[in-house]
This record gives sequence, structure tokens and C-alpha cells, in this order.
Amino acid sequence: MAESWCYTQVKVVKFSYMWTINNFSFSREEMGEVLKSSTFSAGTNDKLKWCLRVNPKGLDEEKGKKPKLWKANELIDLYKAKIGLQKFIRRDFLLDETNGLLPEDKLTLYCEVSVVADSVNISGQTCAIQFKVPECRLSDDIGELFENQKFSDVILSVEGKEFCVHKAILAARSPVFAAMFEHDMEESKQNRVEITDMEADVLKALLQFIYTGRVHKLDNWADELLAAADKYALDRLKVLCEEELCQNLSVESAAESLVLADLHNAEQLKTYTIDFINSHAQEIMETAGWKTMVTMRPTLIAEVFRALATQQSPQVIPRKRCKQS
Repeated sequence: MAESWCYTQVKVVKFSYMWTINNFSFSREEMGEVLKSSTFSAGTNDKLKWCLRVNPKGLDEEKGKKPKLWKANELIDLYKAKIGLQKFIRRDFLLDETNGLLPEDKLTLYCEVSVVADSVNISGQTCAIQFKVPECRLSDDIGELFENQKFSDVILSVEGKEFCVHKAILAARSPVFAAMFEHDMEESKQNRVEITDMEADVLKALLQFIYTGRVHKLDNWADELLAAADKYALDRLKVLCEEELCQNLSVESAAESLVLADLHNAEQLKTYTIDFINSHAQEIMETAGWKTMVTMRPTLIAEVFRALATQQSPQVIPRKRCKQS
């Protein structure tokens, strides 16, 4: 499809002119009479001539008049004219030496002129081709390798269920799997890894994340996946699990979440849970999870109370010691 276009360049000629009238207070012109400058133009080749004119004694007794711009004895309308002050000044104000408008009795008028000289159109035509780029399917395509198990070269076995997967993908996504396959370990020799510390559904969700970067039904496996993500150094999955657990934190689950966060170095979950416990301390201390934590993880109890004390205690400003003379 052809596409036409046009570019317009408006040529503007700009120039300035300064007119100084010496001994202005001695001007002989009567009221209403004009004093004209010499003609001027934008350059030697410019046929358009300009001049300034001023009424030294003003047009009437009440007010003076600003300069007008003239061309060839015909008054020209000024485009966006900006001349001096917005209001006219009185002649007596102009002649008053304290106002500093007539240094050494010289009136200096300065004008800037912008003239639209011409405009030039430059046009053309281009051939615009619209490409329909297919959507990136990298995540889906790699996910298909997990689903159809093509070209797999290692087996992960859990609870009697086997997952045929690919060493290269696992190693690229997890430094733990990379170390396992790079070194002369039994798993690398046998091309088989026995996993005994998680359920089959949790491992499947973990592998789906490794292959696609997505995880389905995270709310069902958030705590188990957090432990698995920590084990295999999948930082993004670990934080996603922390976020899910924080969003579903309750009085009944708070103590268990704190223990889980401490076991797997989930600092964001730990900080959020401690704040939650401090906000609901009375109810949480009555739960079975809290009582178990008191027995099994007393150091966490100390952390909770330390945070509570920090929040509630006012800042103590040390007194300044008086210098002894």
C-alpha cells in the first residue's frame, strides 16, 4: 500500500533595528507631528523597506504614543507586535531623569521584525509494507517438550511416577540441576534422579515452571513449592510463593508460615508474617501452631517479641552532657 506525504517549510526572515534619538527633549516637532527614522530592510537584496516613526510630543495632552512601523508610506499591520510596555508612558515620565529612560537625553528604540518570506512544499510517496509478525511462542513451545517428552534424556522419579525431562533445560534454569549433571554424580551416570522429599503433583508444578516460567494453581501448592524452589534455587518461583502465602495469611496459618519462611530463608514472607503476628498477637498466641512453635522454635518467638518491642517503644533521645568548666 502506497503512502503519500508532504513536508512544508515556512521561510521566516528575522532582523532587528536600533534607532537612537539624541537630545530628545529638544525635539521641535509639535504635538501630533512625527519624527521618522531612516529606512531599513532585512538585507541588500530585500526590496521591502521599513522605517520607524515616533510622536515626540505625543498625540494629545493625556498620553504619549508608541512607535509605529511603516513601509513605503503605508502603515503595515504588525504580526504579534511587542513594543515596549503594554501601556503608553507619559512624556513627563519619559523625560524624568530619575526613571533612567533617557540617558544623556538619548531615546533608544529597538525593534525586532519577523517577515514570512515564502513557503516550500516537499512531497513524496513511500511504499508502506505492513508485516504481520507472529506472536512469540517460546514459552509454549518449550512447554510442549515437557508435555510430549520428545528428545528427553533424563528421568525424574517420585512416588513411583516418572517424568521424562531434558538435562539442558533443567541445567539452564536451575544451578542445582546444572551442578548435578555437570559433575560425575550417580544421577548423571544413570540419567535418573530419585526425588524423595516432595509429592508428584508438586514436582510436576515445579517442572512446569522450569519449562514455561508459569505455574498453575499456585494457591494449592504454595508452601510445598516454596520449599522446592529454595532447594533448586529458583528465585522467581520462590518469591511468587512468598507473595501467594502473604496474600492468604490468616491467624491459624501465621505460625506455620513463619516457621516455613525461617526454614527456607524467605525473608519477605518472614518480615510480613512477623508484622501480621504483632498485629494479631492475642488471637495467634491461642493457636496450636503458635504453641508448637514455642516448643520447637523458641528463637522465632524471640524474633517476634523483638520486633514487637521495636514497634512499640518510643525513640529515646540521649541527653546532651553539659561541659564542665
